[in-house]
Amino acid sequence: MAHLQLSQAFEQSYKSFEAYPCNLVYQPSYLGVLKAYRDRLNNAAAKLFTANNGEVYIPFRDLLPNEQAFEKRNIFDDEALKDWIGDRSTVDSLTSTPVGDLATRRDPKCRFVFLWGGHSRRPLNITRQMLIRIASYHQVMPEYLDFISVFGQQSSSRELRFSGFREQVLLSKPVKGLSMPSLGRSGRQYQLCYNLKSVACLSAADTTLKQKEWSIRQAAFYHQFDVGHGTTLWIVTKGDLEIKERLQEMTGKDGRPEDRAFGTPEECFRSSLAVHLLYCHWSTEAWRWYLQWLEDVTDHESHIAVLGPRDPSRARREYTPEDLQTLHHYEEKTHEAIMILEANAGILTSLRSFYTRLVDRRDFSLQGNCQEDVLTFAARVDDMVHDSKMQLSRARLLSRIVADRKNLILQHLQHQATEKMEALTMSTYNTGVMSQKEAIAVRIITVVTLVYLPATFVSTFFSTDVIRFQNQNGNSDATSGLATSPNETFYGSFSKIALFRWLQVTLPLSALTLAIGYIAFRIADKKRKRASLPLYWTASKADTS
Repeated sequence: MAHLQLSQAFEQSYKSFEAYPCNLVYQPSYLGVLKAYRDRLNNAAAKLFTANNGEVYIPFRDLLPNEQAFEKRNIFDDEALKDWIGDRSTVDSLTSTPVGDLATRRDPKCRFVFLWGGHSRRPLNITRQMLIRIASYHQVMPEYLDFISVFGQQSSSRELRFSGFREQVLLSKPVKGLSMPSLGRSGRQYQLCYNLKSVACLSAADTTLKQKEWSIRQAAFYHQFDVGHGTTLWIVTKGDLEIKERLQEMTGKDGRPEDRAFGTPEECFRSSLAVHLLYCHWSTEAWRWYLQWLEDVTDHESHIAVLGPRDPSRARREYTPEDLQTLHHYEEKTHEAIMILEANAGILTSLRSFYTRLVDRRDFSLQGNCQEDVLTFAARVDDMVHDSKMQLSRARLLSRIVADRKNLILQHLQHQATEKMEALTMSTYNTGVMSQKEAIAVRIITVVTLVYLPATFVSTFFSTDVIRFQNQNGNSDATSGLATSPNETFYGSFSKIALFRWLQVTLPLSALTLAIGYIAFRIADKKRKRASLPLYWTASKADTS
């Protein structure tokens, strides 16, 4: 490999690649911002990157100068990465600094780097060291770190609400340290990074409506274009390699010739617009079917609430809180779709605006030959934005319909509760009527008891020794002893001491019974007042204390 003339600033930057992004040659922000990017990268490294070197897998697709087809290379470790980009340096064991040629290969006309992890909730199949080596070698703008931070190990998809579009243009005053003609870099370049989100159905075609599963997928794109030499760099971060397969189909032998033409800077520029359109189409193609599924499944779950009978005498559906939860789940999915469609439309608009502003710049050397291509590109992006807005209006209407049907089901639930309360009230009323009848019966029994109480008392009193009936023979009962004559006379005798003893026992016991009953009544009355008026009781107690 030939030795390439590199700028001193680039050599120093690449040698200190571990400090990325603080080592970049062009630093649009002050050092504190770059340190914050580095700290966030270090904090997220454990979950963002793989810890197993055996899982490293980075597909590269390079179109080398003077070649007609892309060369494919899968990188599995840092040494293979250094060899592929042309870094022949080694680390001096004494000074711990790289020695040897840092770059021996000219940049390819177009390079695709794919960062992936199997799916969006697994760590990326790349190490932190390899990522910052690639970023330092190609002087990648640090804002791209924000876009890849949404990936990595996680229990569920996170930061779906994060969307953005960043740009960096160096045309009129290119940084001298970035100008290296031997490497294929003029220093006059622009960089873009943005993310888009799409949706995909994970279920088979014969899956029932409610059992279908959909997944919202996001991808982060980085693009660098050298206006002087036409060299192009793409870094695509996604959970799987779906974008890679589409790009291979577009730039393969069956693709359109203008999409895989990289001979002149103008042709490279046109091809880059085609790649942008591929990303945009990926982000808009499936939302129509996802919203149709949401419409169908919400209508299936709630149309009975609108059209079904509610007369208790007819067969009707009894709603439960689970029905409300189900509709709320679909309502949240609809709101999520609205948010993503708005974000995608905003990013597509920003992308269109960037290129229309770029082609109007006087310092853009491809202005004359590529203005028509940019207008065509802008028109196609406008079509996609219009389609996104149409789907957005559809999603907003669905959101209102779901909200109205949630309120209707809530009213049905309240009506069902009212019916049950009415039935409970009638049952309580019937119980009260029965209790009233029982109370009347108890009163009757009480009156009868009071009527018989004097006789009972007198009978009990006369059975004591206070009054005793005896005959002339001294028998205490007319029926005791031998048979007596009908004319036999009984004599009654009164015992004053027996009456006194009876009163001594009966009156104290009666007084004690009344006292115990009074005390029990007072205790029960206080407990009742505490239970019925706790706040007043507490306040009065505090005042007395």
